[in-house]
Amino acid sequence: MRGLWSKVLLALVLIEAAVIAAPRVRSAVFAPEPENQVARGARLAASMGCFACHGPGGTGGHPNPGSASGEVPGFAGGTPMMYAEDDAELLAYIDDGLPPRRANDAAYKAKADAALLRMPAFKSRLAPGDAQALVAYVKAAAGLSRPSDDTASKGWDVATANGCFGCHGAGGAGGVRNPGSLKGVIPGFLGTDFSELVKGDDELRGWIRDGSIPRLANNPAAEHFLAGQVVHMPAFGKHLSDADLAALVALLHALRAHPS
Repeated sequence: MRGLWSKVLLALVLIEAAVIAAPRVRSAVFAPEPENQVARGARLAASMGCFACHGPGGTGGHPNPGSASGEVPGFAGGTPMMYAEDDAELLAYIDDGLPPRRANDAAYKAKADAALLRMPAFKSRLAPGDAQALVAYVKAAAGLSRPSDDTASKGWDVATANGCFGCHGAGGAGGVRNPGSLKGVIPGFLGTDFSELVKGDDELRGWIRDGSIPRLANNPAAEHFLAGQVVHMPAFGKHLSDADLAALVALLHALRAHPS
C-alpha cells in the first residue's frame, strides 16, 4: 500500500510540474469555463468594431460631428435607454441600424442622417444568437442588469466606484485576459470558476478585504499562479466600510442567482 501511495504522489507531483511549466498542458487540463451571454457579447463587440465608435468597453466619447450631442453615445449610465425603449429596440439597432419607431420618425431620421458617423446594420454579419449576446452585453455595461434588491443595488454602486467590473467584466461576467493566471483570464462572478475560488461568504469577504484567502495561500500550486499572474486582486479592506462589504456580498449572491 505504501508503494501505491508513493506512485500516486509522484504522479501528482509530475502533473503539477507539467501544468506549471507548460501553458499548453495547463490550458488542456484547465479549460476556460463556457462563455455566458454577456462575456460572449463583449467578445463580439470587440471583434465587430463596436468599441471603435462607442469607446473602449462602450464608454463613449468618440467625436461625431453633425450629431446632436457631438459624440457617439456610450453604454454607461443607462444611456442606451435614451435611444431604445426595450430589448427589442436594442436588437433592432444592432440588426438594422435603427428601430422602426425611429426610422418612421422623419425628424429623428433627419438628425441621424446629419451625423457623420451612423449606426451600421449588422444583421448580415452576425451568426444566430450573436445579436442577443450583444444586447446582453450592452445592458450589463449600461448598468441595466443591476439587481432590484436595495442592498444588492448598493453593492452595484460600490463595485462600480471601486472598479470591480473593469477587471471582472461587465456585470461580473468575466472574460478579461490575465496572462500568467491559471486559466489566462480574470474569473467573473457568475460561473464555476467563482465556485472553485470562493467557498462561502467568509472566503468572499476575505478575497475582497485582503486580496487572498488562506486556503489558496497555503497551496504551493495555487500560490505559484497567484504570484505569477499580471493582474492581482487588490485588498480593499481599508477602503470599504462594513456596510459596503455587506452590499458587495449581497450583490454577488444576486448576480449568481440570476446569471446572464
